Formats: sequence, structure tokens, C-alpha cells
Amino acid sequence: MVKEKMILIFKKHKTWVDIVMTFGCNKRTAEDITQEMYIKIQLKLESGLDIMYEDDINYYYIFKTLRTLFLDLKRKGKNINIVPLDHVQLTNSDVNFQQSYDKVKDALSKMYWYDRKVFEIINEGESIAEFSRKSYIQYYSLYNTYKKVKNKLKKLL
Repeated sequence: MVKEKMILIFKKHKTWVDIVMTFGCNKRTAEDITQEMYIKIQLKLESGLDIMYEDDINYYYIFKTLRTLFLDLKRKGKNINIVPLDHVQLTNSDVNFQQSYDKVKDALSKMYWYDRKVFEIINEGESIAEFSRKSYIQYYSLYNTYKKVKNKLKKLL
């Protein structure tokens, strides 16, 4: 079910990039923001969110996600350095993304429930400060737990 919805979203890729470009981005930045949107939407779909409006995609939800990602990028004041790929030699690496994804999911499922839950909540977009206020758990405790889990998962890859 998630796969079918993601395919519907991917088919409108040019539309999403065009929308982000209307925010004032160049094409490369718009492509990056669109890719981030795919990740966010897939996580939401896996957690049970239904983004369908009758038989089509809820364009407003996608627009709001793209706009939020753009504003986050702008708010953070990130300097975006574009690295030209003219001189980069790309090798044919056989990276199996599904296998890597399964490794991460498996490692998460074997972790202590508190570590896993903190990582999942923060990774879905909840800020650590907001999560700390809601749960009455100290900010640094949440931050250190998230960082510890993230570093463990990075080592797997």
C-alpha cells in the first residue's frame, strides 16, 4: 500500500520540483528539497498517515511539506555549496539499499525500547526541545540517546 502511494507521488516529481522553485530556489536545491520530502512522506506513510484525497494525492499536504522543508533550510541559514560533478569519477558500486534499510530496521528492533522510541520520535521530525517539554525528560538525556542510536546505525552502514 505504501509502495503504491509512493509511486503516485514519484510520478509528479517535476511538479514538486517546480513548486519548490517558485519559493525562490535554484533547480539543484529544489531537487534536494524534493528528495527530502520523499523521505518525510515515506516515514509518515509507514506510520499510518493517509495522504490520499479521494483517488488522488493530497496536493496541499505535499505543498505544506515542501514549504516547511524550504523554510527550515532558510531559517537555518544554511550556505548551500554546489559541488560541480564535472571532475568526479563515479564508480559502479553495488549498494543494495533494501539490504541496508533492512539492517537498520533490524538493529532498531533489537535496541532497548526507550532508545528506539526516542530515536523514532526525533527522527520523524519532533524537535528535541519540544519533545523534552512534552515528556518532562531532560533535553540532554534525549539528545545523548538520539546521538548514541544514530552513531550505532551509522556504523552499520
